[in-house]
Amino acid sequence: MPHGTVTYGKETIQYTVLHVARKTLAIEVLPDAKVVIKAPLESTQEEVRRRVLKRARWVIKQQQYFRQFDPRTPERQFIGGETHLYLGKQYRLKVCVAGQDKVLLSRGYFVVETTVEYGPEETKSLMKGWYAEKAASTFQNRFKFCWVNFEKMKLTMPRLQVRRMKKRWGSLSRGGMLTLNTDLIRAPRECIDYVITHELCHLKYHDHSPEFYRLLEKIMPDWEKRKHKLELALV
Repeated sequence: MPHGTVTYGKETIQYTVLHVARKTLAIEVLPDAKVVIKAPLESTQEEVRRRVLKRARWVIKQQQYFRQFDPRTPERQFIGGETHLYLGKQYRLKVCVAGQDKVLLSRGYFVVETTVEYGPEETKSLMKGWYAEKAASTFQNRFKFCWVNFEKMKLTMPRLQVRRMKKRWGSLSRGGMLTLNTDLIRAPRECIDYVITHELCHLKYHDHSPEFYRLLEKIMPDWEKRKHKLELALV
């Protein structure tokens, strides 16, 4: 499979070329920020390179958009004393032996109670289960809250699923599935609303055109502030 590279200012764009039976050339930036070119069978590498260079500014903007959703928080060790986020607030982890396995928030602490003295992996498993439960209920409530702004647009309400995602905080499929990353539960509510609203705007505009951003601005005038807060919270 052919590959290529172009330089635009200080940025380097690497791309993969797929020669297919089509009349026009299409440039696609995937959620993992990789660039795929779907080119007509007769296209030359130089023609492809020129087209990518012509659209370089757009490609870089798309890559920056996708990368902002990378879950960048360093991996935790799940040992007592370290901090963990929940809805934008830091809680210090405390692990103790008690009558049953459970996780709770108490006076600024994430308290993990276990029937025996577990190691970090068991603590991690308990906490991730707790996060998943909280994410499912919280995201459903925030989704309903955000959907109110779209009800008058005569759009079909997407289905909601919550799961762990490696590269994104949220996504919307053309089939009408809104997916939110479980780890987004660590972010403040206003940032969760930003991700949901951003994805819901794709029901009307699938790309990141000026029309898309006008709609986002209309619904959420402070979206840039929320986006920045999300980036700062989950670094």
